Formats: sequence, C-alpha cells, structure tokens
Amino acid sequence: MTTRQQNPVQIETLRRQISRLEGGQRPRDTAPVATGCGPLDRLLPERGLRRGTLVEWLAAGAGSGAETLALQAARQACRDGGTLIVLDRRREFYPPAAARLGIELERLMLVYATGEADNAWALDQALRCPGVAAIVAWPEQLDGRTFRRLQLAAEQGRGLGLLIRPPAARSEPSWADVRLLVEPLPAEPSQAEKRRLRICLLRCRGGTDGRSIDVEIDDETHLVHPASRLAAATAHHRAAGA
Repeated sequence: MTTRQQNPVQIETLRRQISRLEGGQRPRDTAPVATGCGPLDRLLPERGLRRGTLVEWLAAGAGSGAETLALQAARQACRDGGTLIVLDRRREFYPPAAARLGIELERLMLVYATGEADNAWALDQALRCPGVAAIVAWPEQLDGRTFRRLQLAAEQGRGLGLLIRPPAARSEPSWADVRLLVEPLPAEPSQAEKRRLRICLLRCRGGTDGRSIDVEIDDETHLVHPASRLAAATAHHRAAGA
C-alpha cells in the first residue's frame, strides 16, 4: 500500500490547500532575500539568499539558533506576499514564538506529515507552488535523487526552501545553494538573555566557502548583532578548550 493510499484524507486536504495557494499572486522578485541577520548577509555574494533555491542549516545541537535564523529568513521572504509553510512532522513547532519573530500567522500554514515519505512529498509539492514564499522543514534523511528533485521543485516554484538538518548531513552530497553550520557558543554570564552563535559558510554557489561569523541573538528583541571582538575571542577560546 502506498503512502498516499494510507493517508487519503490528509493528502487530499493538502492538495486542495496548495491548489488554492497556486491561484494567489506573489511578486516574482529576482532580488535576493535578506536573511534578517546583517552579518550573515555580508558573507553571501549577493548579500542575501536567492529565491528558487534550497538553504541548509546544519544545527549542531539543541539551542544552536538555526531555527531562529531560518524563521527570520522565512519572514523576510514573505514580506512582499506569499505563504510560509512549516512541515512540522514532530509537532514541536510553536506558532506564538514565530509571531514574536514578526511572522504573520495569517500567512502561516502548518503541515503534519505522518512519516518521512509523506513529509518528502509535502515538501516537494510546497516547493513547486508559486503562492508559497518560503518553506521550513526538518528532513533528517535526503538521498541524492530526492535532494535533486527538491532543488528542481524550488526552481519551479521560486520559493525559498529552508532545511534544518543534523550536522551528520555535512558528509552527504547537497543540492542546496547555501549550506551553513550553526554552532552554539558559551554565553557571557552577564548577558544570559543573549545567545551567542557561530555561523560557518560551508558552501555557497558563487561565494567563498569556509568563512564564519560570531553573532548574538537577543531573546527579548530577537535582533541579531555581531558579537563583540572580546566576547567572540573569549567564546572561541572556550570552545577550543572544550
């Protein structure tokens, strides 16, 4: 029995929702999408992310900040219209937290797939939909053939596919336009409300790989700032000695 036969109601509901989105109008802007993180934009050759592409955020451990960064990029992608689809197979996504990041909940659609195959199919369909500006998903396993199909789907729909993946995926082939590694760094005791992260540019089409930046996320304002030189040096020393 196929996956679609196992879940005909859910699949048909998603198909109708995507069909409605396809009828919507979204600007076909070719300008890059700002990530919402100025220091990261300056690492990228076009000072942002290209529409119609996939972006991998390799999250090195819980609380790495990858989800926050991906959602900020999704918010930017939806600024001029379009829907944000979140494929929440584990049912761990918390919409109020997304609202605090500035995401308009009326533009948000949550999809709860029942398995990896359903999740991959929903991701493919969402990427192909011209009414979708951004998709956030947590695919754990992607073989080369599936990854390539998703890349072609993103090119067709012109949305931004933001894939949050485990660090083990670093050894696997990638069809993403940009691949980033996000690592948590020790926070300063006097600044417990701020998270310190290191963002490493592992791969970027047309750019220089291997560069990294240290940033801070303010958990109250959700603004991202470059880490101070002294704090960054201290965090780097601690991380190297761990």
